[in-house]
Amino acid sequence: MPLSTATDGFRLAYDRHGEPGAPPVLLLHGWPGDRTDMAAVAARLAPAHEVVVPDLRGFGASEKHDRDPAEQYSAAAQARSLTALLDELGLSGVVVAGYDVGSRVGQQIAADRPDLLRALVVTPPAPGVGRRILGEDPVREFWYQSFHQLDLARELVDGDTRAARAYLRHFWSHWSGPGFTPDDERLDHLAAVYGAPGAFVASINWYRSGGGAVARSLAETAPDPADRVTVPTTFLWPEHDPLFPRDWSDRLPEFFTEVTVTPVDGVGHFVPVEAPQVFADAVAAAAAPPRTVR
Repeated sequence: MPLSTATDGFRLAYDRHGEPGAPPVLLLHGWPGDRTDMAAVAARLAPAHEVVVPDLRGFGASEKHDRDPAEQYSAAAQARSLTALLDELGLSGVVVAGYDVGSRVGQQIAADRPDLLRALVVTPPAPGVGRRILGEDPVREFWYQSFHQLDLARELVDGDTRAARAYLRHFWSHWSGPGFTPDDERLDHLAAVYGAPGAFVASINWYRSGGGAVARSLAETAPDPADRVTVPTTFLWPEHDPLFPRDWSDRLPEFFTEVTVTPVDGVGHFVPVEAPQVFADAVAAAAAPPRTVR
């Protein structure tokens, strides 16, 4: 498994599929997952695309360092590693696709380096939520983001494979749609990855950096129209995600110049895992060359 050249002292582990020179795609996982979240999507795209699937900083087999989360684990920091990887691989005109943390980081790449991207395909979280995130229902769902700020999270979960498995099983079961059940092999893999000493804390440095939905929603302001993200963007919005109701998509045009919301029925938060064909089809459509009008 290759490792990228270090950016800010972090090297990223990544898989590379498909044929060099084919339309390039970068697939970004979420929390609590790793690059294997995208395995089924990558398999569907590889015959016609060059597919790069990394572990984000602090996740999976990528490097984990005890550094200031705000400086080294934020969306901007994650984006620095990924744009450096794209530059290292000589890729441009890339479709970046992600969910959860990967969605936020993908949106950051689109804002920072639109020159590298052809399109963005993501699921929630999305900007424009604002103080709605403090409503009665969201407060019941987003408790974990406050828990992740506590040293107690390290004491109860970090370095304990059994605790990590139980903790992650809750989210993979609760956030998924009614037709999806995470299997034991999947949970065992994630427990091994997150249960290694230091791995759980490294993963929640995303939240400690201020990257979580609560902190971002409360701090965000709509940009000047000239400063909106210009990369063509598709949001795949699942039906059964308890974190992000569909009516929270109403302000997207304030943040993106070209944005489409596509409902994905029957699934929950983990769209690439629960509906890999739907996710892959959306990415392939975004990567396709424009039709010539005659």
